[in-house]
Amino acid sequence: MKIENLSFLCLDDGTTFSGSWFGNEPPAAAELASASNSESPAGEVIFNTGMAGYQAIFTDPSYSGQILVMTYPHIGNYGTTDEWSESGPEAETRKMIKAQAVVLRSLYKGPVPRGRQTLPEFLKKNKVSGITEVDTRRLTLHLRDKGNQNGIIVRAKEGTTDLSKDEKQAVQQFLSKLPGMVGRDLVSEVGTDQAVVFNKEGSPNICLIDCGVKANIIRELLALKCKVSVVPSTFTGQDILSLHPEGVLFSNGPGDPAVLSHLIDTAKELIGKKPLFGICLGHQILSLALGAKTFKMKFGHHGVNHPVRDERTRRVLITSQNHGFGVDEKSLSSDIDVLFRNVNDNTIEGIIHKKLPILTAQFHPEAAPGPKDSLWIFREFLEKIG
Repeated sequence: MKIENLSFLCLDDGTTFSGSWFGNEPPAAAELASASNSESPAGEVIFNTGMAGYQAIFTDPSYSGQILVMTYPHIGNYGTTDEWSESGPEAETRKMIKAQAVVLRSLYKGPVPRGRQTLPEFLKKNKVSGITEVDTRRLTLHLRDKGNQNGIIVRAKEGTTDLSKDEKQAVQQFLSKLPGMVGRDLVSEVGTDQAVVFNKEGSPNICLIDCGVKANIIRELLALKCKVSVVPSTFTGQDILSLHPEGVLFSNGPGDPAVLSHLIDTAKELIGKKPLFGICLGHQILSLALGAKTFKMKFGHHGVNHPVRDERTRRVLITSQNHGFGVDEKSLSSDIDVLFRNVNDNTIEGIIHKKLPILTAQFHPEAAPGPKDSLWIFREFLEKIG
């Protein structure tokens, strides 16, 4: 049977998955010699276990440089609208979808409510490629067993049913030059490039360092009546202190935290001077600034159903997560307690300093994956401000 828009997801290890492309047309294998990494549907292939909220997932800046595989089988049935996007203040100047490409089992192709775009229209508008009719169960098991790896979506030649030997060679040559996530600084590619203030009359004044912030983090702070000063990730500690904030929040973001020396130095400058809060990448940055080490996880945590235990109360929270790096517990100093722990694999999901007003969450407390289990963490941060 002939497959319309035949294309292939090709992985580092030579494994291929066939499907049908949608959204932005992917390149042919013969075009890869002149293709750029940033504009190609190529990157680290990861799987997300979320069953809803696909637009929030696709527009999360933390997915920059990655190809998103959705394990839920049917995606797109309620369409898209710009209001649901998670891009922060950068949304006006950068494309809304942050993932390099999207991989689905089944794409909804019916009508959507008036005023909304279909998922293929939304991807095409943002120049992002997708591939559907992929055996995502087999792909997810492959990634779980082998670990995340780089991949690319390429379209097949007209009239063919597979990639030729030369095409496969061109794909592998392209992937061999594609940088991995370890050692990669992607924060410079996301986030605002100028300071933006929300709710100028609010209190307390929170300085939010934008490493690729999700819009809902800002919304939750505004719901708590805060003044939110969003600043670029390039700001120094002195730049931030000059704004006279009462607390500082390091946001989520993409890439390897260990190479973000500027942000780690900024955190060191602020430790002991202001109450600090870190979310996701921000958790990793603050941990590194406090002397800990980070490591690359085999396939990370990506989804909206991850159980996390509060080590103080032993209460379990259902959380939304998106990270491929973790903090090494053995590297924590004696001044730091583990605040949250992942129930599935016991990895650290947050820390709290014993003497200083510093706390972090590796997961996303601003997200609402059904329950709103973790919104209280924002209030605890404000309590440290006083």
